[in-house]
Amino acid sequence: MNRIVSLLPSSTEIVTSLGLGDQLVGRSHECDYPLGVNSLPILTAPKFDTNRSSEEIDNSVIDLLKDGLSVYKINEELLQELNPDFVITQSLCDICAVSLQDVENAICKLTSSNPQLISLEPNVLADIYGDIIKVGAALGVSEKAEQVVNEIKYRLDSIRLRVAATQNRPLVAMVEWLSPIMLGGNWIPELVELAGGESLLAETGEHSHYFDWSVIPDADPDIIVVMPCGFGIDRSMNEMHLLTKKPGWKRLKAVKNNQVYVADGNHFFNRPGPRVADSAEILSEIFHPNLFPAQHRGTGYIKF
Repeated sequence: MNRIVSLLPSSTEIVTSLGLGDQLVGRSHECDYPLGVNSLPILTAPKFDTNRSSEEIDNSVIDLLKDGLSVYKINEELLQELNPDFVITQSLCDICAVSLQDVENAICKLTSSNPQLISLEPNVLADIYGDIIKVGAALGVSEKAEQVVNEIKYRLDSIRLRVAATQNRPLVAMVEWLSPIMLGGNWIPELVELAGGESLLAETGEHSHYFDWSVIPDADPDIIVVMPCGFGIDRSMNEMHLLTKKPGWKRLKAVKNNQVYVADGNHFFNRPGPRVADSAEILSEIFHPNLFPAQHRGTGYIKF
């Protein structure tokens, strides 16, 4: 049996979706789904206070990166003790998880094992499928990986087909960070499009980046979905004042029409794994409530 260390919430979910959850021996501090993984040893920790405000977190991260430092630390002694056969990490974003270079350095120091490093880099939906296939191939369950990918595609195709005939395609602002304002990129615009919306100022495959607040009232979106990276609904609700106090907030079309939503960015939109299908379903329910039952309302999102 393999011994697997997963340093990403999404890769932990990929491994468990492949039926290999019992082979996980270590995780990142953010891996919390499915529930059984909570008992696994934690190998990473942030170098900043995650309980601080959005702006303070952003400033802390920028300062660390400016000084050439990693945003997260990895417990090299524990990694040695766990003696893994595989370590799964990512090279997409040094802010999202421990950096690839830090993981590589930690693995080089191991004396008890020589684990295979699996690095994921999802930018669009096709990359997410590819990462699942990559993990499945490395762990010897290629057929199961194909099955998982086909199930995701089936759910997404079902949404795409149902919205194909609708003439209503709302302009949507997907807010990935509250202060400063960041709109979701990478696979997020793709999810918006297939769910029957039009993504505001963000392109599929492009990294998320900051915007001046003025672009929001200038574009006047029909719908605003707030889904900050790493934040659940409650945490986001506690910081919604960062938006509501912005100039022109009350004049926005989405606000006047009661079309502002807070979604669980941490568990859905910011995790490029099997639950990307749930993320699309959440958006389809928000954009087209006449076409989709509110299966995720109250857990995946709420109306603000």
